[in-house]
Amino acid sequence: MAATTIGGEAFVASEMGLVSGDAHVNEPRDLWRANLPPSLRSHALQGIRAGDDGSWEILFESERIDATLTDEEERMRQSDADHRFAVMREEGVVAECVFPTVGLYVWMLHDAAGGAAACRVYNEWIADGLARHSPRFKCAGLVPTWRLADALAEVEWIVDAGLAAVMLPVVASPDWNHRSWAPLWRAVEESGLPVVMHQGTGHDMLFYRGPGAGVSNLLATQSMAPRTAALLANAGVLAAHSELHVVFVEFNVGWLAWLMQTLDFYTESFRAYGSTPSGKKWIDPELPEPPSAYLRRQVHATFQDDPVGLHNLALTGAGALVWGNDYPHEEGTYPASRATVDRLAAELTAADARRVFRDNAAELFHFREDDLTPLR
Repeated sequence: MAATTIGGEAFVASEMGLVSGDAHVNEPRDLWRANLPPSLRSHALQGIRAGDDGSWEILFESERIDATLTDEEERMRQSDADHRFAVMREEGVVAECVFPTVGLYVWMLHDAAGGAAACRVYNEWIADGLARHSPRFKCAGLVPTWRLADALAEVEWIVDAGLAAVMLPVVASPDWNHRSWAPLWRAVEESGLPVVMHQGTGHDMLFYRGPGAGVSNLLATQSMAPRTAALLANAGVLAAHSELHVVFVEFNVGWLAWLMQTLDFYTESFRAYGSTPSGKKWIDPELPEPPSAYLRRQVHATFQDDPVGLHNLALTGAGALVWGNDYPHEEGTYPASRATVDRLAAELTAADARRVFRDNAAELFHFREDDLTPLR
């Protein structure tokens, strides 16, 4: 058990009352089929399945899964609040930010009406479930991005329902720097809720096929975080909305220091090019501060086990990092979260460890200190 000292007292990171900034719920496989109107039932998500070529495929209502032949009972147990509390006690976690699993693929739907309805089905289910069961669960709501009006309406619904975050896809059409999204950024900023963008959302994750494709596809998927964060910083979205915070979920965070340095270097270097033949400046818009300043203040990322990201704290600041155990997914740290946290925190100051493994998530998702007491 790794320990540092603060004020002469031993400090063990895993005993501080961890806040997981990344956990998942398993939706019932018939959630969308049972709640979408008949005219939209073809958009009912059923699940996801790994392919033989390094890909993932979405299963729809037409490909019904016989729940009696699957792990449905265990999946639903993981969505039960009392079971989650038992796991949290075991893990040393006192609160968690909860995201969907099957619902992450909602943005792969092509019909605007079906997509908006599917988002609402999940949002109502999670709002009536874990979100209302205990303030120790902060749950995100899915925002339909096929039509701006639907997105704005759902942000308002999410706020009114008491959900804790606005979930957007990491890739959108048009891209997130397009001026048409300005009303959405304004609405989210005014809500006071963070934006969360989970890896693999809004785009096909099949980049490669064949030998080595599985992990290589994951790496390519994670590259979407620096690409989107760069766009938000360079386009002036973060500068124009200084109270907007964006959390890149399950992308790890080692990339952030590299991104800060790279954007600052090329922004300054490209100023020497002046303007294009048409008179447009190469750096457009020109912002009051370098890109790294906006990234350091307003961009965060969750990680499970990322010693590189922790090594770069002097460059990124501790406020960018949010630990999450990613329960119940295989790439998460469960059931070894305590040992993982103590190993990762061994080289940190107690103050930095508190921010990374507890306080950053608590602040971003608006947990009250009274809700972070040890679970009994």
